[in-house]
Amino acid sequence: MKSDFLLAVTQLSAEKSLPREVVLSAVEAALVSAYRKDNFVQNQNITVKINPNNGKVEVWAEKTVVEAPEDTRREIALTEARRLKPGVQPGETLMVEATPQNAGRIAAQTAKQVILQRLHEAEHSAILEEFTEKEGSIVTGVMQRIEPNKQIFIDLGRTEALLPVAEQVHNEKYRIGQRLKVYLLEVARTNKGPRVIVSRSHPNLLRRLFELEIPEVFNGAVEIKSIAREAGFRSKVAVAARQEGIDPVGCCVGLRGIRIQNIVNELNGEKIDVVLWAPSSAIFIANALSPAQVLSVTLNEGEKVAKVVIPDKQLSLAIGKEGQNVRLAVKLTEWRIDIRSASVVEAEKAVVARAAEEVAMKVAVEARAREEAETARKALERPPVEEKIAAPPVAPGVTVARKAEKEKEAVTAGASEEELREEEPVILEPALVAGKKEEVKAVPEAPEIPEPERAIPFARPMAPPEKGQIRFAEEIMLFRPPKPGARVKKVKKKGTHGRGSPEEELRVKGQRRGSGGTEENEDI
Repeated sequence: MKSDFLLAVTQLSAEKSLPREVVLSAVEAALVSAYRKDNFVQNQNITVKINPNNGKVEVWAEKTVVEAPEDTRREIALTEARRLKPGVQPGETLMVEATPQNAGRIAAQTAKQVILQRLHEAEHSAILEEFTEKEGSIVTGVMQRIEPNKQIFIDLGRTEALLPVAEQVHNEKYRIGQRLKVYLLEVARTNKGPRVIVSRSHPNLLRRLFELEIPEVFNGAVEIKSIAREAGFRSKVAVAARQEGIDPVGCCVGLRGIRIQNIVNELNGEKIDVVLWAPSSAIFIANALSPAQVLSVTLNEGEKVAKVVIPDKQLSLAIGKEGQNVRLAVKLTEWRIDIRSASVVEAEKAVVARAAEEVAMKVAVEARAREEAETARKALERPPVEEKIAAPPVAPGVTVARKAEKEKEAVTAGASEEELREEEPVILEPALVAGKKEEVKAVPEAPEIPEPERAIPFARPMAPPEKGQIRFAEEIMLFRPPKPGARVKKVKKKGTHGRGSPEEELRVKGQRRGSGGTEENEDI
């Protein structure tokens, strides 16, 4: 019987994955409840001990030492107490063995229920302790069932974990029996036992996957600085090397991308960007906006705002689909990012420059107006001064001004003859004869003589040059072509001896034809 009892305890501890001592303590607590119901007083202190070697059960009850006991269940005689413990005095309490011979059916049923309850409590405590240590790590489970409210229960072996709707990836399809790696988010104690909550969308799931797949991240040679994730679509991971000579991005990507590809497959095709972390915020923001190129980054430390200039052709790439790329960059860097194209920035600079020019021009105009006003004010305050302007000296050899032209200009300007005589002096020319000064006389104005016509050096005009004949410049200048419609008469005269070159004379006549011996008329 005892051996069967110990065998049952051992089997029970194996099924519940509990230590043997825990099972024995649960049975002892159940026997206390069972024995107190039939053999002892309700509030009496009772202790049950089971020998783990032979399975013997001993019940110890607390009794009061008295001279003459009235209730043997709660009191013990002084003589008997001194045999167990010499020197005990009346009124003291003593633990006395009081194992009953047997227990009733009701007591046995009560013991069974207490044993099961204590075993459940012990099991829950063990599960809570185990998973509390694993909180924040990755656990692997099998999907067990899907509730109508889309909550998923995952079997973790010793317990079930809950995958709420908020922690699920919306573009993932789950099926019963599927094996998943989940992030252990929280372990809590409830009335129904420990409650384990897991997640598939938490950013730390990506961190733990990096630690599993990349040894440099696991041993600390490469540090993950920050993670920004939109579960199921895209993630950004900022990494930095803690040892010299290590390429952090290359370590995470792996040869031909095999390391990062394993993580992507575990996340069902989620895109992952690995960027280089930098201590400078401007450089880190530029790296976070990859694959877009950044022209310049301006930081506002007070408001935590970064203004980024992007080339026009890469503006859509920097923003991403529905602003996804810049949102992830904001989460990764913890800076507010204002993206602008290069053309817009240049236009704003031009507007600012024009405004500055207008302001400068306005300031200059106002300064000039103030200077003019100050000059006018000083002129009004200054007393008038009469100044006599001496006439300029007349140099020798200056000709007399033409009075007629002055009068003409004065008349044109509307001045009278008297004003002209008063205002227009006659400039005189001094004459020096034999080194002595003579009286200066007014030189009368010489009348204008028309220029004679230019004399023609040749007595007769020259005939026009024939075709192919070369003339001198003087002949070409003296040649005057006849008027259109006139006739030209050519006169040929022979010399006395008939050897000289004939002379040609051009005579331009009207419509009539002249008479003569050897004259030939030719129309032009």
